[in-house]
Amino acid sequence: MRPAHILVIENQPATLQLIALNLGMAGHSVTRAQDAESAMLLLEDAVPDLLLLDWNLPGQSGLSLIRRLRAQARTCNLPIMMVTARSGEPDKIMALESGADDYMTKPFSPREMVARVHALLRRCPTVVPQQPDSDLRLDPHTLRVTAGSQQLAIAGMELKLLHFFINHPERVHSRSQLLDQVWGSAVYVAERTVDTHVGRLRTALQPSGREICIETVRGSGYRYSTRHLQAMAARA
Repeated sequence: MRPAHILVIENQPATLQLIALNLGMAGHSVTRAQDAESAMLLLEDAVPDLLLLDWNLPGQSGLSLIRRLRAQARTCNLPIMMVTARSGEPDKIMALESGADDYMTKPFSPREMVARVHALLRRCPTVVPQQPDSDLRLDPHTLRVTAGSQQLAIAGMELKLLHFFINHPERVHSRSQLLDQVWGSAVYVAERTVDTHVGRLRTALQPSGREICIETVRGSGYRYSTRHLQAMAARA
């Protein structure tokens, strides 16, 4: 199972810590929220691979949040697993019919929770709206990078990093995920080395204005997004 970015919404600190700890031990990157509104702010910044949430949240309930997410294009296909103390059959049916992909009752076995998460990730891969950069070209044979008619001087690890980013647009990748996917799991490199190479890649992209495409997502990692370029093009 590949590492995934999982958003956990749970208002009980002990349960939130238990879930985050076990998902982290399974190799996943976990972002935490304790209410629906905080979660929505995080979702505006980055769409995770999977959402795990409680029903009884302060303010807006978990069920209302699911309905809200299913009505939005960015999150309509987001895999969602509800973990709640509500164990009645009517509650389960209501949650599943409202858009939850899986339903688990408390108290729960951490091992079963992780196994259910993995099963959900396998059968419900997140569909992220793709926004390809049609003017940016990386020739795999000549290893030349061009933006329109302009050639960019990019080589080495920065080239590999760019290749990974443009083939996985709009997705947030943690430093550990980038190390595994770009450097390879057999190579030991400190996570902060990723920051150095991302900085070099941004510098190399500056002549094309695409340094803004590599976004830093606080507490999560990096994302390659062309929305800034599209906004500038719309204003031109």
